Amino acid sequence: MFTLVTKNKFVKTILVYGIISVLLVGINWIYSLFGHGVASPYMAFMFLYSLLGGSLFYLALFKSVPRLIESKGFRIFYNLYNSGIATLIVGSFMAGILEIAGTGSDYQKYFFIAGFSLIGIAITVMTIAIVLQKNTDSQKNTKKQVKKIEI
Repeated sequence: MFTLVTKNKFVKTILVYGIISVLLVGINWIYSLFGHGVASPYMAFMFLYSLLGGSLFYLALFKSVPRLIESKGFRIFYNLYNSGIATLIVGSFMAGILEIAGTGSDYQKYFFIAGFSLIGIAITVMTIAIVLQKNTDSQKNTKKQVKKIEI
């Protein structure tokens, strides 16, 4: 049963990021219609954060570490990582709007710094959670082997 819940959680996350990618492509297309022929690479490629960083990342994560959701640090990782992706998307959207408008802001770089920092912290938390889970699993297996020997 827990495997089904795990699979559903990852599938839902992958689908949501896929839908967000499609919506971001649509937003770029609509914005380009009203951009008077001016385009921005920030806005044109903002969908890649959700496609590569969201859908493909979680697909690879599910295939490589399917029991990650069982670890205690998964929720913290999940929230931090998704916040990092959202920050990168918003920062890219804002940078695109400002670039199309012909202006800039000193605050643009802080979106990217914050987004990549959140992702870095999330991956660190995930790595710690995987190591702790492996240690816990090996301890459980050792206890089971000791009980078999005692019987």
